[in-house]
Amino acid sequence: MNPVSVSPQVRKPLPALILIASSLAQASPHPAQPAIEEVAVYGRAVQQLGNALSASEGLVAYDDLRLPPLLRAGELAEAVPGMVATQHSGTGKANQYFLRGFNLDHGTDFAASIDGVPINMRSHGHGQGYLDLNFMIPELIESTRYQKGPYHAKAGDFSAAGNVEFQHYARLQENILQLTAGEFGYQRGLLAGTVDAFGGSVTGALDMTRYEGPWELDEDLDQRKGYLAWQRQFDDIQLRLAWQGYDSEWISTDQIPRRAVINGDLSPYGFVDPDLGGNTRRHAFTASLTSENWSAGAYHIDYDFSLYSNFTYFLEDEENGDEFEQRDKRTVSGIWGEASHSITLAGRNLMLRWGGDLRYDDVDAVGLYPTRGRTRLGSVRDDSLTESSASLWLHGEWQATDRLRLNAGLRGDYYRWDVAAQLDDNSGSGNDSLLAPKVGAAWRATDSLEFYASAGRGFHSNDVRGATISVDPGSGDAVDPVDVLIPADGAELGMRFEQGDRFNATLALFALELDSELVYVGDAGTTEPNGATQRHGIEVTAFWQATPWLALNTAYTATDAEFKRDTGDGRHIPGAVQDTLSIGANITSQNGFSASARLRYLGSAPLIEDDSVRSNSSWLLNAGVAWRRDAMELRLDVFNLLDSDDDDIAYFYASRLGSEVQGVDDVHFHPLEPRAARLTMTLHL
Repeated sequence: MNPVSVSPQVRKPLPALILIASSLAQASPHPAQPAIEEVAVYGRAVQQLGNALSASEGLVAYDDLRLPPLLRAGELAEAVPGMVATQHSGTGKANQYFLRGFNLDHGTDFAASIDGVPINMRSHGHGQGYLDLNFMIPELIESTRYQKGPYHAKAGDFSAAGNVEFQHYARLQENILQLTAGEFGYQRGLLAGTVDAFGGSVTGALDMTRYEGPWELDEDLDQRKGYLAWQRQFDDIQLRLAWQGYDSEWISTDQIPRRAVINGDLSPYGFVDPDLGGNTRRHAFTASLTSENWSAGAYHIDYDFSLYSNFTYFLEDEENGDEFEQRDKRTVSGIWGEASHSITLAGRNLMLRWGGDLRYDDVDAVGLYPTRGRTRLGSVRDDSLTESSASLWLHGEWQATDRLRLNAGLRGDYYRWDVAAQLDDNSGSGNDSLLAPKVGAAWRATDSLEFYASAGRGFHSNDVRGATISVDPGSGDAVDPVDVLIPADGAELGMRFEQGDRFNATLALFALELDSELVYVGDAGTTEPNGATQRHGIEVTAFWQATPWLALNTAYTATDAEFKRDTGDGRHIPGAVQDTLSIGANITSQNGFSASARLRYLGSAPLIEDDSVRSNSSWLLNAGVAWRRDAMELRLDVFNLLDSDDDDIAYFYASRLGSEVQGVDDVHFHPLEPRAARLTMTLHL
């Protein structure tokens, strides 16, 4: 294993970080105390009885997020019970997500937002619903509120399987200077804090990371993140202005063919094409107003993305290879608002909530280009487009009896688009709309037990270029366009048991049908609309504060997923994982000691429609220990503690290596990163 060290590249910004840290220490409203009394606060312990609309929603926050070790920022999504985040193409790229029998690729049917701002990208150059969480600074995230299924009127595009709302801390309890060094060339510096200024509070952070990775080809990850927010209270209205910046460059080792590892041509950490990787730039400006019964906000995002991939090597082009670039450059602007009001109906309380949003994506460049050594050889698609949407939603919850709550909602979405394609025949404009009703009931059987019944319609949008296409730009063949808004109908029966804030458990039986599935296609390196699908399954979660110093949590999901009609090759959905399991343990003590461990299981999945080829299941254990004395804290995290050599992700498709005379159908896999330790020193200022 590589020695733990700090490279010269990372030493450069450290003096600046320390200088800024010293000024924060002088201004800090939270000076270090001589003794530390560790009091754990878990979002999972927050009681939901009498408030939740279904068994499959909840809150994960505070020490739930602070204690478990994170290999990558995108693993914050795993705070959602049952969610698994994997990676197949470098730390800088969006994770691959799995939830409730969905291979969500990089988003598709799972929506995420931060401080009310949507993160998924529509009509994206790499994949529809592209969900990149790498820009987030984990230490600044206070909470994740999640909801699964299409039962909530507020949740819109990409939320059929579920959605999560990330929230930043309004102010940090302490200012920190944090330095991390780890195996395989991992180095990170973080400076974050809150000071009182300009009549309110200013929270800022600077985060810089470098990483070589365990791969034979150095990853050369260079991530730079910044955050600055000002917040002020005006009577009963809170104003918040924020900027968040992110720049990242990396070289990736993508999935490799199993046959090349078996015959000894490649190691599991080897590569075929040395020119893969990419860069992402994202800068977001947000403003929000929040009062007791209403909130509103606006945002503007400037985004630039390039990704170089090669999944099939020399299958299509024997001379230059099959490397290609995917490009996306856009701005995203929007406004949103919501409010609530309570009235009396038949002598009982009726809580009304309503809201809406406008979003406008102005995409200057979205394209696909064959490349060699990252040099363009031509273009397959070189387009620009605009896509706008408007939504309104209304939800009502009525306390029908002392123990029965009834709820209903309606959401309406309207989309318009205008595509200027490289090939004129594929240009065009259009619009689409969709109404999505929701209904549900919650019955409080006892003070500790509540039952739920929920049903509703959700949706995902398709890439609008698929709605205007008429000619395949490669072959010239006629192509049928696709609908843009695709309904998803779901239902769920569930129960929730709570025993104060010490123990809670949920059970949910769910079903979901989609009119069209977005499925990953290996030889195209993207997602494509496929046939209608159906899923049903069971999900169990539990949280137990076993002692004042020990908290346990677990989540298990089993799903049966299939196409509603035989595709000609079978009805199995490639990548639809059958079951997932996570078990977590967190330990805190009043002497400054804390520890955390999380075991994750990702079950097997069909890789082809006839189920003749399947992925292998995988186990992953991460653990960490920390000790704090006064202002100094040391933490040791070990990832893949058992040094598992399981796959992180696998696909099945045809590829051709340079030594082969024709394409070969094979499993292409990306392994879990091997066991690695990271040591973090934090100075609480």
